[in-house]
Amino acid sequence: MTGTEHPTEPPRDPQARGPHDGRGLRLVPALLALTAMSGLIDAVTYLGLGHVFTANMTGNVVVLGFAAAGAPGFSVPHTAASLACFLLGAATGGRVTRRMGARSRRTLARVTLGAEALLLVAAAAVAAVTADDAPATVYTIIALTAFAMGLRNATVRKLAVRGLTTTTVVTMTLTGLAADSRAGDGTRPHSPRRAGSVTAMFAGAVLGAVLVLHHDLSVPLLLAAVTSAVLACTVADRD
Repeated sequence: MTGTEHPTEPPRDPQARGPHDGRGLRLVPALLALTAMSGLIDAVTYLGLGHVFTANMTGNVVVLGFAAAGAPGFSVPHTAASLACFLLGAATGGRVTRRMGARSRRTLARVTLGAEALLLVAAAAVAAVTADDAPATVYTIIALTAFAMGLRNATVRKLAVRGLTTTTVVTMTLTGLAADSRAGDGTRPHSPRRAGSVTAMFAGAVLGAVLVLHHDLSVPLLLAAVTSAVLACTVADRD
């Protein structure tokens, strides 16, 4: 090497954290907040739009079975629309996570939550300016919220935060709590993340039900949108 030459700079690791990736709200409390909002959104759609889930697809498949059997109060078109839009959102989320694979978890979370906030704002606006029971209103809110939840679920799956791999269902969370407890195999007798997830879902459902019963549907939807927007601006890369 001559005196005028310089050593080649090592290639930068594309997955390395930037200088600010560790700042902000940790992923665990952010995901717990999103879990609460899932309970709230399902309260909006189930109680306000005729017994259809747009976050909990396990329940939605069961509801679709009820509707297909002709049980009163359930709608095959509504439930099928929710399932289709959720899958479309999840597929979109999968494509986004693949294209952003070299980015930090913070960037991925912020981009997705920003998109979710916009979708929920749109749903709140539709609920505010149109009749709640109008077919166009019902299908639009179902489509926007289901797509947002599918997009989010695909992203949360990619973030791979231990104990919080989904923010829309708690069946496996409850299973893990019981199976790993002292009454079960005892491997994880204390699991605050799992317990927090169940508590958050319950609290969000209670809040959503109260708002649906006493206010316009736009109020809980706007609350969910603001929550997603705040998290989009503050979430960090750390668990």
